[in-house]
Amino acid sequence: MQTLIQSDAELIHDYTHGNDYALEVLINRYKDKVYTSVYMLVKDKYLAEDIFQDAFLKMIKTIKEGRYAEQGKFLPWAIRVAHNLCMDHFRRTKNQIQVTLPDGQDISSLFGAGDMASDGIEKRQVHDSVRKLVEELPEEQREVIVLRIYSDLSFKQISDLTGVSINTALGRMRYGLINLRRMISEKQMVLR
Repeated sequence: MQTLIQSDAELIHDYTHGNDYALEVLINRYKDKVYTSVYMLVKDKYLAEDIFQDAFLKMIKTIKEGRYAEQGKFLPWAIRVAHNLCMDHFRRTKNQIQVTLPDGQDISSLFGAGDMASDGIEKRQVHDSVRKLVEELPEEQREVIVLRIYSDLSFKQISDLTGVSINTALGRMRYGLINLRRMISEKQMVLR
């Protein structure tokens, strides 16, 4: 028996008409991409989990109230909601004092040091190395790379989400990749 895969719009319709399972299917379909995009922006596992949950609660409320109108574009909308919550967090914490340890490390890095569920030590080290390099990029470049690579959004979607032209998004991606290559070369890293 062949199982029909419902579109996002069909799942939302079913949910708004009383089928709670439809929402579960929709969340499971995109939870990894939304969580990863949040995590790559905030760089803190626990904060990412909080923002991720807040984002889905906000999406559920919007859908329940009948205000969701992004037919056929659920993932970009979901990532935009999560992205906006990340930006709200950054605005709120912008003026907080940072505590630096004697070795120059930010004390917050000791808490929530990320838990990569990769196979093998080498693969985890490569993921950690790439993530650290991405974190060193200027904010605009990091944002585009996270949305493109980790969230798998198109440049049109990134353009809409960040409020810049497609050419600007492409340029930020290009310069981000150039900077990553330069950092890999300068640090003489070998990524397998």
